[in-house]
Amino acid sequence: MPIFAKAAMLVPMSTMNISLPDSLKSFVDEQVAGRGYGTSSEYIRELIRRDQDRLTLRRLLLDGASSAQTEPADAAYFTGLRDRVRGPQSK
Repeated sequence: MPIFAKAAMLVPMSTMNISLPDSLKSFVDEQVAGRGYGTSSEYIRELIRRDQDRLTLRRLLLDGASSAQTEPADAAYFTGLRDRVRGPQSK
């Protein structure tokens, strides 16, 4: 087994039981079968991770919207940024 797979198996996990109406349980079962998830737990964990990512992105966007205005990011800005990333050896 690859090392990265073993590391993922060592993450301590807690158990949470949820109740779903039959229609939602059927939907989850269809997603597990049709999208390559091994278990309904894997599917639910993926949904939670996506929601965490969505909330993080929302927070970052709100932080950016409330921050002080800066100079526009035009072509010269991106050229300078690329030059900084490449470093002095690219000149």
